[in-house]
Amino acid sequence: MHGRYMNRNVQHSKVVYKWCDTCGTLILGKECSECNSKGRDFEVNSPGDIRPCMGSDAELVRSLFKKYFGTSGSLNNRLMFLNKVAGEDRTDEIIAYGQVIGVLRFEIVTSSYALDLRQAGAEMFSGIATKNIIKFEGMSGHLKGKSIPGENVTEIIGEFSENDPLIVKKGGKVGPGVALGKNTILKSLEKAVRIKDLMTPLEPNNNSKKTDYETFVKTNKGHLRSLESNASSDVKSFVKGKNQPLTVSFSGGKDSLAALGVAMNVVKNPTLMFINTGLEFPETLEYVKKVSKKMNLALYVADAGDAFWKNVGTFGPPAKDFRWCCKVCKLGPITDLISEEFPHGTITVEGNRALESFARSNIGFVGKNPFVPNQTALNPIRKWSAAEVWGYIWMKGLEYNPLYEKGFERIGCHLCASCLSSEWKETGVLHPAIHSEWEDFLKDYAKSKGLPKEYAEMGFWRWKVLPPKMVKLAEGMDMKMSASTSAASMKMLKGASPCAAGGYSMEAVVTLPRNRDFAAIEDSLRTIGDVRYSEEFEVALLKLKSGKGTAKLFGGGQVSITAKNAADAEDMFERSVKALLRSQMCTECGICVKACPRHAIKVSKGFHVDKERCISCGKCEKSCMVMHYFDKMV
Repeated sequence: MHGRYMNRNVQHSKVVYKWCDTCGTLILGKECSECNSKGRDFEVNSPGDIRPCMGSDAELVRSLFKKYFGTSGSLNNRLMFLNKVAGEDRTDEIIAYGQVIGVLRFEIVTSSYALDLRQAGAEMFSGIATKNIIKFEGMSGHLKGKSIPGENVTEIIGEFSENDPLIVKKGGKVGPGVALGKNTILKSLEKAVRIKDLMTPLEPNNNSKKTDYETFVKTNKGHLRSLESNASSDVKSFVKGKNQPLTVSFSGGKDSLAALGVAMNVVKNPTLMFINTGLEFPETLEYVKKVSKKMNLALYVADAGDAFWKNVGTFGPPAKDFRWCCKVCKLGPITDLISEEFPHGTITVEGNRALESFARSNIGFVGKNPFVPNQTALNPIRKWSAAEVWGYIWMKGLEYNPLYEKGFERIGCHLCASCLSSEWKETGVLHPAIHSEWEDFLKDYAKSKGLPKEYAEMGFWRWKVLPPKMVKLAEGMDMKMSASTSAASMKMLKGASPCAAGGYSMEAVVTLPRNRDFAAIEDSLRTIGDVRYSEEFEVALLKLKSGKGTAKLFGGGQVSITAKNAADAEDMFERSVKALLRSQMCTECGICVKACPRHAIKVSKGFHVDKERCISCGKCEKSCMVMHYFDKMV
């Protein structure tokens, strides 16, 4: 990944990094810039987007080791790292001394943190732990994954509960284990402790030197400077000879801050663009203003106002697989801002990174959003890891959002479906009023849909279609999450089938919120073909300009299609139902206005089409959030 020593073991889904034992920190490049060490290899799980363990996270990790083993020992005064891996909620590998010593997990059910000990952690703490230790004898052969009978336990040190992590010892071997019962009854159990691993300890790393952010930067200074030089050069090469102004999409997060640092090597005073979704943390709003003022940079704000709260009653909670809020609260406002402030276009430096998500894994340097025609996006840090971003920020002395010191791995809207339950819990501590507002809405929404209270309390609202991990959790708690949360419903009366009068026909009844007069269907259908509308009978007749079919849509929700063949019938049916949905659920985001090449659309108390200009090209349909999420809404 962009010069970093990062080797992927595809078969075992591992990523190899390097560690400098002399300086006591992570090496991002080929060697340590401070002592020229080539480093020692160690593995983490994919995707391997390692980040420093900062602020309250570092305190949390130390407190968990102290809670379970009586001491945080050699983790004091050390810069640790975290690596996000798959789990129900927050799940991070803990890296110290160039080893994965444990896994930090947030338990949704108990709303608390737990620690899974790894072999390296057991070895590290075996000589200094004062509790959660058991010794046993007997048993032979390969013991990994096996359970220790209580009668084989010879010594129990400390008090612990069922499922607590333990350090297990047998002769000269040590390893991590899990208690299968309380310490007081352990010896009476048929299965007392599950052995996760058991090995002869390796020679310990005795480097007790204090390591911090400064140590990390010194170790990687050469690599970080190379990253900056390459990223800046890429931007310079692209903007050379172009007359469009250089802007930076500044969200208040770490990645956009690094992107700003790169952009300032190209243009001394780039303009900042910030989207205020109406759901931003107070800290973020203050931070963005502070950065623009401190750096003397112009700041343009695309303000969504109360767009979210105006639409959430209709669409329901946004979800990871139903991000209607992004188009309404982000894409709509920024499209308007760019159109007004940069009518001749702008080149925008953004902080998108490939390791952020699967959707961005193949992101290129240059990007164009079809819904924002006046903007060309550049992604100069797309190949950087989180550790490289933080190293760069510290090297440049850039002031970052204070929320990163409070347990937030990513910073966006405070109620974003992509945020973790652990982060939402922290939001409740920082901003009780903000937390209560959304919690109250979720509880009322769940009640109105006949959903269990866990829908709100345990974060099931974050998905329209539950992933396997959440299905398993729901089944384990005997919860039924089958009630529909869709904004609309459709009952098929007849699929595409031969019609007695010739051709093919389809029929259905669509039930959806009546947010506007049914007459709005006339404008919505006009982008498909020719429309006639009867206000008296609340019926719209649509004819395709190609002559391939007709559609009738009634105020009661009935939809009837006839076409020359089955394929045309199905295509016309889908477009007609989507148009019906858009007519009643248009959010007035305005994206379609910018997408229309004929300037045939206006948005004011709904969606309006100039029939003299419209050529039914379909570009507005592709840009419509309501149509895009049709399968999630119906």
